[in-house]
Amino acid sequence: MSDSDFPGWHGTTIVSVRKGNKVVVAGDGQVSMGQTVMKHGAKKVRRLAGGKVIGGFAGSTADAFTLFERLEAKLEQYPDQLMRAAVELAKDWRGDKYLRKLEAMMIVADKTDTLVLTGNGDVLTPDHGVIAIGSGGNYAHSAALALHQATELDAEDVARRAMKIAEEICVYTNGNVTVETIELSA
Repeated sequence: MSDSDFPGWHGTTIVSVRKGNKVVVAGDGQVSMGQTVMKHGAKKVRRLAGGKVIGGFAGSTADAFTLFERLEAKLEQYPDQLMRAAVELAKDWRGDKYLRKLEAMMIVADKTDTLVLTGNGDVLTPDHGVIAIGSGGNYAHSAALALHQATELDAEDVARRAMKIAEEICVYTNGNVTVETIELSA
């Protein structure tokens, strides 16, 4: 397969871990164009809905910001209902001629849900509290799942260590990691 078969996937790893009293979304800072690293410190993880939702994106930056804006509007329309807002965004994303062309994926999380949103209209929830996307996503996902199940590390430590492992394997992932955390109710 060629690079064009996976548009927008190069240059990012996003992982989310839900464990104990935290949910975390972490992402690296590398932006690549083909074989060239264009930026080392991009912020692909951010807070939404007044800090009640955290999210990260893989894919085209402009497309991802468009999707974040659309999700933010859905969260205003459906406050404190991340699942409903995500489903409504997925319907729009899949059905709208303009949005359908956007090349990005997102992980979003709040106190109760962790979701992956795709341009195919998917709203996916992880089975084990761990999910990852992007070029290094499979590496980060595998590492985070193993650490989640086999250690007493908290969610943030699991995410950071998983990102470190992905960085060591994936040439499109770097060590400039941004982490956002939501404390869960006890």
